[in-house]
Amino acid sequence: MDLFEYQGKQYFARFDIPVSAGGVADTVDEAVAQAELAGYPVVVKAQVQVGGRGKAGGIKLADNADEVRTHAGNILGMDIKGHVVKRLWVEHASDIAKEYYASFTLDRAAKLHLGMLSAQGGVEIEQVAEENPEAIARVHIDPVDGLTEEAARTWVAEADLDPEATEGAVDILLKLYRCYVEGDADLAEINPLILTPEGKVHALDAKVTLDDNAAFRHPEWDEFRGLEVRDARETLAAEKGLQYVGLDGEVGIIANGAGLAMSTCDVVNQVGGAPANFLDIGGGASAEVMANALEVINSDEKVKAIFINIFGGITRGEEVANGIVQALDRVDIKAPIVIRLDGTNAEQGREILQPHLSDRLRSKPTMLEAAREAVELAR
Repeated sequence: MDLFEYQGKQYFARFDIPVSAGGVADTVDEAVAQAELAGYPVVVKAQVQVGGRGKAGGIKLADNADEVRTHAGNILGMDIKGHVVKRLWVEHASDIAKEYYASFTLDRAAKLHLGMLSAQGGVEIEQVAEENPEAIARVHIDPVDGLTEEAARTWVAEADLDPEATEGAVDILLKLYRCYVEGDADLAEINPLILTPEGKVHALDAKVTLDDNAAFRHPEWDEFRGLEVRDARETLAAEKGLQYVGLDGEVGIIANGAGLAMSTCDVVNQVGGAPANFLDIGGGASAEVMANALEVINSDEKVKAIFINIFGGITRGEEVANGIVQALDRVDIKAPIVIRLDGTNAEQGREILQPHLSDRLRSKPTMLEAAREAVELAR
């Protein structure tokens, strides 16, 4: 679950990470009231979960109530890369001497937490990583050991932060790590982390992604859910209890298991196509689950072909095949389907599918062949 900037800052505040004074506004009058509380000058910031707000005119400096009223009126309702601004964050403007970057996430390959710190903040970190990778100081952290003050201090020195920022940066990094771990986040990022002319360090922005798998430990997260940004496909999938992420391609993907679904997306890209989604139906492939998955994919007008990629483990191949056949009777599919069925009792499953195969329903023995077929059909 991705948080808006203001929610991320509220989350940071729970872990004593210093942020600028400010408040949320849904109307122009509320924006003026929040500006008065924060103290002028203020920054009026569009709350959308997409980058490029500043370039789009979604972040404006205001020195008085009239300017807040003008900027708030212009920003509310603005369309920024397809995201309509419905809420503002109005905060006291900060004097900035230097901008840095700091984040924690999980390095799945290393099975360790990954911290990234750079003296080049305020810009796209992906651009820095590509053009000047040595500007990012990376540390891997064993979850058992955690991040110590000594390690944080060494890390700050390696990142070449300004000496006057050292103490403040070490303090915030330790708190940000707590936020990331104890707050059950997949990502906790500050960009920029700023040094003020007075030598203080604090978070000027906040990007937080919470781990939905930990939601049972956090009933307080319910307050964040009302403003989640989902497109129609993701809303339908959530209603049906499916693990779904909408993408921009033309090949709809259904797989059983997150790892297999990710690999399927990769293979579709590898053979020259583009996945329209990530959809993991989990360990079960009953007729109901399969029908729900097909219904969600069928709702996407961009989908020109569907790739069902199933590897039977505990779920047996004939059960999967029967689920697919029954689901096809329940959903009127617009796009042709390619099925790859492997694993436990896969041969029996393919025999069940055989009488139903046609130009609109095809079966391939390997993931690569099935991906090529789906991409070709999508064209």
